[in-house]
Amino acid sequence: MPQEAELEQVIARKRQGRLAALSGEGWSLTLSLLFCGLLLAFSFPAVPVVGFWLVFLLFLWWGPPLPRTAEDSPQAQDRDEADGEPAVAFDPLAAAFDALDMPVLVISRSQQVVFQNQAAETIFGVIPPMTDLAARLRSPAILDLMRETIATGRPNQIEHSQHLPAEAVYILRAAPVMAAEAAAPPLFVLSFRDISQTRRIERMRSDFVANASHELRTPLASLRGFIETLLGPARNDPQAHARFLGIMLEQTNRMSRLIDDLLSLSRLELKAHIAPDQAVDLAPLLGHVRDALLPLAGELDVEVDLILPPTPVIVRGDGDELIQVFQNLVENACKYGQEGKRVEVRLTGGDGRPVEVAVEDWGPGMAAEHVPRVTERFYRVNVEASRSKKGTGLGLAIVKHILTRHRARLIIQSELGQGTIFTVRF
Repeated sequence: MPQEAELEQVIARKRQGRLAALSGEGWSLTLSLLFCGLLLAFSFPAVPVVGFWLVFLLFLWWGPPLPRTAEDSPQAQDRDEADGEPAVAFDPLAAAFDALDMPVLVISRSQQVVFQNQAAETIFGVIPPMTDLAARLRSPAILDLMRETIATGRPNQIEHSQHLPAEAVYILRAAPVMAAEAAAPPLFVLSFRDISQTRRIERMRSDFVANASHELRTPLASLRGFIETLLGPARNDPQAHARFLGIMLEQTNRMSRLIDDLLSLSRLELKAHIAPDQAVDLAPLLGHVRDALLPLAGELDVEVDLILPPTPVIVRGDGDELIQVFQNLVENACKYGQEGKRVEVRLTGGDGRPVEVAVEDWGPGMAAEHVPRVTERFYRVNVEASRSKKGTGLGLAIVKHILTRHRARLIIQSELGQGTIFTVRF
């Protein structure tokens, strides 16, 4: 019968495989015999020793034979390309690629992904073998880079930026693989070197210099003028000394607040691409923020009302940074919405619904043209009012950066004479 003949052939092939595996394990047999001899030499009972050796022999005979070469492994046999290219063995290189913290893709001549290392899985997700590169990386620049490398056989590299889920910059390098066998199909390695940190540091330095020089110019000019006055016409005027020294202290404190905010903003930019993963209960956090600002609200004659749901509302975030966000929003509402005499903080959502925290005041509000720009650095709706309230112009920029890191949104609603609502949506 044909089926019986096929079955006999399968059994014969398995038996040959077992014999090959057993012959290849000669060193194991030798060591096992030496081990059993030592046991017998130390007066161990012969029956358990012989039984152990027989069990070991049966394991070698019936156990699954290990592949001796990369071509014999199941992973290598499963990597046949759809256009008829022969299977490519990457098992010897897989461990080396997986040890790299740099994402690596191995691409075939037909621009199909043959292999990806673990770092690439973290960024792109699992890409099934022989998936078209264009189906997972839709950037025309990356695809053009691979086409040029495949056509010319020479290494090439480009700088590539992505903006979602977080801003990142990579140096992409495509290079052909030098195969050991001339008949092996051509392969190409596409590597991603992350230079986001370098770019952030460069931008941080340039922004810090530009912003600091612009904002520090005014208080420094004031300090110079007062010092020249104290050294000149007001040298012997005690009343001028007391008045000018008070103004100089105020300008110095302003510069200190400005530098603190700039450094805080710079630290946030360095870790903007790392999403926090702590579980934070917003109800007690908002209670802490209100308690901390009660003295300020009392000075401004503003009442802060906190409306919380009866159940806990948990979000993923960094507790200290979220305190900074809501403290900034409530403090701004108290200062700039002082005319309304009341600030309301509402927490809603949870249990599968979007979580929102709304901070509403009934102050003068602001015109529509200012709403899109209030989170820009040093943007002020009213410069004199902001400086009189000891604002640096960086508070809402810090809020925006923290919420971007938390993958949250800041929604601003305001009308002249109707107050303002800042809503944080997670």
